[in-house]
Amino acid sequence: MTLNIHAVRAIYMFEMNRAFRTWAQSIIAPVLTTSLYFIVFGTAIGSRMGDIGGVDYGAYIIPGLLMLSLLSESISNASFGIYMPKWSGTIYELLSAPVNWVEVLLGYVGAAASKSLLLGTLILLTARFFVPYHIAHPVWMVGFLLLTVVSFCLFGFIIGLWADSFQKLQVIPLLVITPLTFLGGAFYSINMLPEPWQTVSLFNPVVYLISGLRWAFYGQADVHIAVSTGMTLVFMAACLTVVWWVFKTGRRIRR
Repeated sequence: MTLNIHAVRAIYMFEMNRAFRTWAQSIIAPVLTTSLYFIVFGTAIGSRMGDIGGVDYGAYIIPGLLMLSLLSESISNASFGIYMPKWSGTIYELLSAPVNWVEVLLGYVGAAASKSLLLGTLILLTARFFVPYHIAHPVWMVGFLLLTVVSFCLFGFIIGLWADSFQKLQVIPLLVITPLTFLGGAFYSINMLPEPWQTVSLFNPVVYLISGLRWAFYGQADVHIAVSTGMTLVFMAACLTVVWWVFKTGRRIRR
């Protein structure tokens, strides 16, 4: 199969231009929100919390706050990107164009992932103004961050295909992903929980994401890094399978 690079680039650039047209909402707002978390939890509360596992509390919550922003933004960017053509009716032009599902996926998910990675970089730079931190495994951090962002952009793409209203685009991010992130060790280590809640937390998929990223930063994790990576790869494979099935059957593509 020959990849239509021109089609991928056209979709990618259209989505990136849309993000830069709404830069205040797409980029500035999440960075400001995360900055408020750093001020409240990292500076005000963190100064009275001491450290966790030898890491200052303000620095300890950076991976969790990064995940909190990236998961919601990755889903939002990807779901909105594919939903808009359905809502406006231009999805039919896309379906009639000489592009296959892989090229559509690369364009939309690639643009959503790029926006999320840009946001993650800005958040990391912003964190420097509030707390000092170091990254023990920078290459692993970039790789794990990329894997997480792509996985949840795929998940968001599925939500955009499934949704038939703007309200449904917000249901899963607000009612599922955000609560799971708060309960997934974003502001604490699950080892601090008493049983049976520590065991119950292991059924929260976001625990593995935050734990993996925290290991990349500080070399410590609630779950072994191999398990975190494996869980994320399984999730990404499941999302790819669902997207392939949707385009193969044509279900939920049309509004």
